[in-house]
Amino acid sequence: MSVYPERTGGRRPDVNERVFEGAVLDDARTILARYPEAHQRSAIMPLLYLAQSVEGMVGREALREIGELLGITTAEVEAVATFYSMYRLRPTGEHVVNVCTNLACKLRGAAEVIEAAHETAGIDHGEELSADGLFTVHEEECLGVCDFAPAVQINFCNHDTVTPARMRELIVSLRGGDVPAPARGPAFASFKAASRALAGLEEVPAS
Repeated sequence: MSVYPERTGGRRPDVNERVFEGAVLDDARTILARYPEAHQRSAIMPLLYLAQSVEGMVGREALREIGELLGITTAEVEAVATFYSMYRLRPTGEHVVNVCTNLACKLRGAAEVIEAAHETAGIDHGEELSADGLFTVHEEECLGVCDFAPAVQINFCNHDTVTPARMRELIVSLRGGDVPAPARGPAFASFKAASRALAGLEEVPAS
């Protein structure tokens, strides 16, 4: 089954539109230069983040072009992109809200937290993307901070012990253009901005 289902809302890149050209291609070359020539396929993850920072997702064309840059097949690139949940392979909102629903978080009320996220973002059950393209709410298997359950990530930044009321506050703040401060580290203005930082192309300021 395709990992690129047709969706309404959000941006679904044109498969014929090149991703790595101009300044983006220059960024890709900067990433490749970090690695010895014989080991440049190790650049696959930052290149995926770079594509995501441009499109808000990793589309088919980006997978193909990354394969070209690294001298590997599209299938090999897709194998990495589909293994990690940090890479979005379908249209995605400006802000990505990941709610952990694994055991520790579930026992401490994660079901109510994700319900509050869907309700406040205006996302129907069974969907992830809001009609206005502002939010993606995703049920995450584990965020690795069980001692701070229920845990939520917004654009990859952790928010600890989030109650349903706090979840509503976070969504309202984002809708108003105010990115809430995470529990640790800096906040990123958007999912694209966070992806660019994870590609190693922006200096991440101290919190």
